[in-house]
Amino acid sequence: MKKFEDLHIQEPLKQWLKDKHFKEMTAIQEEMIPLIIQGKEMIGLSETGSGKTHAFLVPIFEKIDVSLDQVQAVVTAPTRELAYQIYEMAKEVENYLPKIRISAVVGGKERVRDSKKFQHQQPHVVIGTPGRLKDLFLEDHSLRLDKARILVVDEADMTLEFGFLADIDAMVSRMEDVQMLSFSATLPNQLKPFIKKYMRHPMTVEIGKRQSNNKNIDHVLIPCYHRSYAETILKIMPGFNPYVCLIFANSRKEAHEISQELRDHGVKLTELHGDLNSRQRKQAMKQISQSQYEYVIATDLAARGMDIGEVGFVISCGFPNELEYYIHRAGRTGRAGVQGTCYALYHESDDEAIRSLMKQGISFKHRRYHRHNWQELRPYGKRHSKKDTEMQIQISKMMTKKNTKVKPGYKKKREAEIDKLYRQKRRDFIRSKIKEEKKARYKQRAKELKEGSKKA
Repeated sequence: MKKFEDLHIQEPLKQWLKDKHFKEMTAIQEEMIPLIIQGKEMIGLSETGSGKTHAFLVPIFEKIDVSLDQVQAVVTAPTRELAYQIYEMAKEVENYLPKIRISAVVGGKERVRDSKKFQHQQPHVVIGTPGRLKDLFLEDHSLRLDKARILVVDEADMTLEFGFLADIDAMVSRMEDVQMLSFSATLPNQLKPFIKKYMRHPMTVEIGKRQSNNKNIDHVLIPCYHRSYAETILKIMPGFNPYVCLIFANSRKEAHEISQELRDHGVKLTELHGDLNSRQRKQAMKQISQSQYEYVIATDLAARGMDIGEVGFVISCGFPNELEYYIHRAGRTGRAGVQGTCYALYHESDDEAIRSLMKQGISFKHRRYHRHNWQELRPYGKRHSKKDTEMQIQISKMMTKKNTKVKPGYKKKREAEIDKLYRQKRRDFIRSKIKEEKKARYKQRAKELKEGSKKA
């Protein structure tokens, strides 16, 4: 790995990176920073945590001419939280390049203030959401983006997913000669026409494609049986002690329902999904950055690009429609050489998704947490015996049986009944083994007697 001190950049930037204890460049930084400084248009494909934000911030700051009173670089992010996160990282450089002006525009209460501020003085670097940038540029005319020489579209696939590509399209069509940089985890086919329209011979750098085979991540399948996701999470929680546990739900509604049920059982957590308003999202990110909660419940899109720090465990509540998102979920843990675990909670309906991921090279362990211990289950997909199937039918009946009168402790009673079935299964297994051994000894004895009589 090359070091930041070897880059041909101005000394204040080197000092900024040194003070942040950035020594060696990440793979995407090493590949992209020199080429961006040279003026190449780039597409960077990498996971969150790979260092892509500084892969574009460093060359942007190197190329800014502080003597010009105009916007020279524009960075778009699909959510307010991502825009603020990039802005906070960028603002740190003002201590080293005091003449540089950096602004964030995300809407909300700042709309009027932004308009008045930009009428008097333009920032050198502006970071914001596509809709707000477009409003200030094409409708309010207070923010002059037409002279910008660099445009960064961060989390481009997420920008497409949220429907903001049209806003960026409207802005780029009014820019005179801009160097475009696109960063995302994936490159969907729907994004390619936009890239072809505005990027001239872009170079693509792809980092971390083999994330699904990350040896630092243990993938563990946890059967829900007929429990809800929240009930299953509550059952396995005593089995690990997380620094931070990131729980993924497949929808905003599901995330809220899981959060509510866990809170009802005394679990302290914070949420991160699209149903939160601006103030709630900002508060959630602050709580996460300050490590106030061990459990964070999020949707895939809300968590994209967020720096959630060291994640010891990930819980995937089922599997997303786009199975690649499962890889992103699991990839939140097991970083920097530290071992991590992704618990995938599943129902029978997830069979196709599980088998598809197994074909992609993911090796799942199969476990349940029972009586304060992790227990290994039959490898997923291995055929069950007739007795196993009958037992699962009995368990299903117990789990789905309607209680006309719910009595205190009925869940414990149900668990005891299921445990009784498992004990019975074990006793039957031991008995069958004893019978097999007796039969084998009888055959061996008969054989010895037969051979003895022949010799006589």
